[in-house]
Amino acid sequence: MNVEKAGMEDVDALVGMRLSYLTEDNGSLSDQDAAAIKRDLPGYFKAHLNKDLFAYVVRDGQAIVSCAFLLVVEKPMSPAFINGRTGTVLNVYTCPSHRRKGYAKAIMEALLNEAREAEIQVIELKSTEDGYPLYRSVGFVDDTSKYHLMKRKAQ
Repeated sequence: MNVEKAGMEDVDALVGMRLSYLTEDNGSLSDQDAAAIKRDLPGYFKAHLNKDLFAYVVRDGQAIVSCAFLLVVEKPMSPAFINGRTGTVLNVYTCPSHRRKGYAKAIMEALLNEAREAEIQVIELKSTEDGYPLYRSVGFVDDTSKYHLMKRKAQ
């Protein structure tokens, strides 16, 4: 198994993997949402891939069968990340027919090694129950904080 960074030639496959992930994670996507993602996500990847978004993949032949994204953000410094560089792991996904082969763990280990080399000081993710043991096995811990995680949709 070989973990590698995706390149511009992989944009269409990454869009497909993102759609598969979102469909599985949400139960379904509306036709309108799926069409918007197919239309707009290639442009996002072309603008951000290997700049502040890194996609790590495993292939079966030429086909991407497992992936994870690392979004790197530079924030104002704090004691938690003194250089301001933080990362968020997104879209950890393996095609159903390729699961339970260690692909996601290999991808996470490669992603974390490169993040360490890039001096990314804090890496966050949201975990499903299924993914929780994997993330614990590569060093993630539950975030306990005096702050409440909150969000608001823009109107």
